Parts: sequence; structure tokens; C-alpha cells
Amino acid sequence: KLLRSLFDGLSKREYEVAELVAAGLSNQEIAEHLFIETASVRRTVSRILARMHMRDRVQIAIAWYQSGLDQTTGGKP
Repeated sequence: KLLRSLFDGLSKREYEVAELVAAGLSNQEIAEHLFIETASVRRTVSRILARMHMRDRVQIAIAWYQSGLDQTTGGKP
């Protein structure tokens, strides 16, 4: 429940990027999927890491799955 609340605090775009990070996509793949620049993805991942007090994208993925979220949520609830 605590982990899920961390994701609830993200913006819609941050949530989308976190979901794709958890799915194992690279920054380039995320950019192509969301039709945004790779630099935008890098900035968004950095913001997610800062907001969630995490060191790397692996921690985002672990938290995503431990929170009970999955790759098919279809967007922020």
C-alpha cells in the first residue's frame, strides 16, 4: 500500500514512464512509444527517481511490481 502511494503522487506522464520503465523499455523505446524526445524521457525518469527517493530504474521496476501494479493498467487510475 505504501509503495502504491508513491506512484499515486506522480503526474500522468511520470506514471506512464514509470510503467514503461517497469516493463523493461529503454529510454529510446519509451520515447518512441510516447512520441516524445529521448531527453524528455531522461528528465522524467530523473524526476521519478527524485520524487520516489530511488537510485535507479531497477528500483522503479521492483517497486512497481511489489506495489501490485502491472504492465497493463492502461494509464493512471
